[in-house]
Amino acid sequence: MSLKSEKDLCDEKNFSTFFRDNSKLLNNYIFYKCGNLELANDIVQDAFIKFWKNCQKIIPGKAKSYLFTIGNNLFLNEYSKSTVVLNFKSSLGKNHTNESPEFLMEEKEFGDKLQNAISKLTEAQRTAFLMNRIDGKKYKEIAEILGISIKAVEKRIHNALINLRKEIKNI
Repeated sequence: MSLKSEKDLCDEKNFSTFFRDNSKLLNNYIFYKCGNLELANDIVQDAFIKFWKNCQKIIPGKAKSYLFTIGNNLFLNEYSKSTVVLNFKSSLGKNHTNESPEFLMEEKEFGDKLQNAISKLTEAQRTAFLMNRIDGKKYKEIAEILGISIKAVEKRIHNALINLRKEIKNI
C-alpha cells in the first residue's frame, strides 16, 4: 500500500484496498490462534469495524500493526485462558484415489498425529509456526505482525519444531 493512501484510511476507497490487502492475513492469524474459522471471521469483522471507527487516530505506517493489535485484543477478550484444539478440515474431497488402503490409513493417522501435535504447541509457537509454514511469511514479516523481534520468532519456530519432532516420531 502506498504511503499516500495509507495516510487517508478514512477514505472509503483506501479503506477498501486496505481491507482487501489485510483481511485474509488477519483471518489466518486469528484462526491459528483459536482454531475456529467462524470465530476468526467474526473477530476480523469486529477488528475492521473498530479500525474504521478510529481511522483518524491511526499513525501512517502503523495501520497494519494497529489492525493486528485490535484483532489480537479481540481474540484475547473472547478466548482468555481457554484450551485450544485446532480442527483442520480436509481441503480436497477426493472420490477415488490410486493409493492403497494402507497408505490412506497411514496418511490419515499421520494427519491426526500432526493436528494433535500442533494443538499441543503453545499459542505463541503455533501462531508463528503456522504463519511461516502455511502463509509462507518470512520471519521479519511475522515479527512485524506480532510486534516481537526476529530472534523471538526464530526461537518460537525452533521450539515448535522441537516439540513437533518429540510428539511425532519418525519425521
